[in-house]
Formats: sequence, structure tokens, C-alpha cells
Amino acid sequence: MVSLRAVSVDVERTPVLRQLDWDVAAGEAVGVLGANGSGKSTLLSVLATLRTPCSGTGTVLGARLGTSACAAVRPRIALVGHSPALYPQLTLEENLRFFARLLGRADCASDAALEAVGLAGACRRRAEECSQGMQRRADLARVMLVEPQLLLLDEVHTGLDQESVGLVDELIAQVCQRGGAAVVVSHEQRLASVTDRVVRIVQGRVIVPTEREGSR
Repeated sequence: MVSLRAVSVDVERTPVLRQLDWDVAAGEAVGVLGANGSGKSTLLSVLATLRTPCSGTGTVLGARLGTSACAAVRPRIALVGHSPALYPQLTLEENLRFFARLLGRADCASDAALEAVGLAGACRRRAEECSQGMQRRADLARVMLVEPQLLLLDEVHTGLDQESVGLVDELIAQVCQRGGAAVVVSHEQRLASVTDRVVRIVQGRVIVPTEREGSR
């Protein structure tokens, strides 16, 4: 699913990732820990094919990074970042139906996704009027519509109640059961309970913990 070899990334001329070697297999969920500024979010942007390494090579879903092949695999990748990917002036229902139509899916699919995350009763509320937790849930509903092969989560547990955390865990499990893969970035040690392995980024390099921190 992911293969990186000696990948380095600079952001505004500042070295962020350095000579990084890393693989993620099909059916695998990997947790990524690291301090602020360690390169976790930059790594996700590379895996989403949104940022091209300044050196090194890599493939994501078979597409070589930095080539036109990346455009073909992006619809199979779902990235959930710090800010939910919602249009603030649209209702939750309008947001989800818009995404569904982009994917060639019927409105009923988006309605079902909102119901699955517990937002059916708030579907006509504008996104900007929703709490952070509700916006996070709506973003998870968007991912359900995409049915990605590669799921990338950046601090997605932040601002979620316990029930919503369970939705994230179930989403990770569903992607992996379909033969996809998930990469979950977080500060939280609980990553070990929902992933197959946990790695730590230190000074722009992936460091595998010497002791297994848990399993899904």
C-alpha cells in the first residue's frame, strides 16, 4: 500500500522529513506518534500524494510519488485533517449530498452515512453552527462515502466524545477488513489499542519502538 525509500521533505526550506524508509501493508493499521513539529502531518500529506518529496522515492497504492499517476489514486485515499472538510455555509445534509454526487452516489447514501454517525436529526443544521464534535462526525460520514483503500487520520480523536471515538475505531477496522490500510497520527498512547503497530517519528525519521505497545 505504501513504500517509501530515503524520502526527504523540506517545508519552506526547512528540513522536516529526512531519509525516511517506511512500508505499510494491505490490511494493516499503523499508529504514528511524535512531538509537535516532528513531521507527522507532513508525512500524511506525502501519503495523500499532496506533497512531493524533494529527494528519495516512494509509491502509494502503486502510484509513484511526484508523477501523474498520483491523480488516479487520490479518489481512493481519504485524509481527515485537523479541520473538517466541510463547507461552513451548507447544512450537513447539503455537504454530504454534494460529496456523494461527486462520487456518483445517490443522496440516500449520504443520508445513511449521516445516520450512521448519529447526525440524522441535525442534518439541516449549517456546518458553521455545529460543534467541533458534530463537524468531526460529519467528516467521518464523508469518509464512509469514499470507502477508501488508504485512510489517513491526523489527530482525529481530538474533540470527540467516547461514542464518536468508537466510530473512528470502527472505521479503521472496516478499511482494513476490506484489504485497505490506515495510518493514524496522534499524541495519544491509546493508538496501540486500535492499530497493529505503532511507530514514532523523531527528528523526521520513523523510529520503530523497541517494545510492542499493543495490538488491535
